[in-house]
Amino acid sequence: MLTVTRTRIEAVKLITPKGFGDARGSFSETYNRNRFHEHGIELEFVQDNQSSSVETGTIRGLHFQSHPAAQDKLIRVLRGSIFDVAIDLRRSSPTYGQWVGETLSAENARQLLVPIGFAHGFCTLEPDTHVLYKVTNYYSPANDLGVAWDDPDLAIDWPLNGCTAMLSDKDAGQPAFKSLPTYFE
Repeated sequence: MLTVTRTRIEAVKLITPKGFGDARGSFSETYNRNRFHEHGIELEFVQDNQSSSVETGTIRGLHFQSHPAAQDKLIRVLRGSIFDVAIDLRRSSPTYGQWVGETLSAENARQLLVPIGFAHGFCTLEPDTHVLYKVTNYYSPANDLGVAWDDPDLAIDWPLNGCTAMLSDKDAGQPAFKSLPTYFE
């Protein structure tokens, strides 16, 4: 059993699996293709990716893959918590250039479904945070792209809470949103 909720940008979904707990701990079914299909989510995931971030304020993103290797992503947190962000890159969309952010944690067990046509990134809210995400296409270095995490035109309100953002060299050098060609209609 799971709950699917639309975010401020309708194409991005917040998914909460039902959890069960007892004296031993807890259990939840985090992905079941049939349950997802019941909610109109008919995706075939082909690869799982996992990251661990040591420091609070680690930012990973904003990433996306262009066609023909574009990916839907289903993100969840195994340990710790993140502020997860999706930016609409679909040029013909009424929400083009807008972003939505959600707090995902191991405790709240929420997942974010980020469809093709969106850039994705997150900021860790706790040390030693582990994130797992499923994708619908394989990693393709030739199609691996991004946008600047701190682009003033996007004005993402990253909850750094006094921390200095920790970035990879790749993420620190991503292009401005306005400079992106049309990757998604």
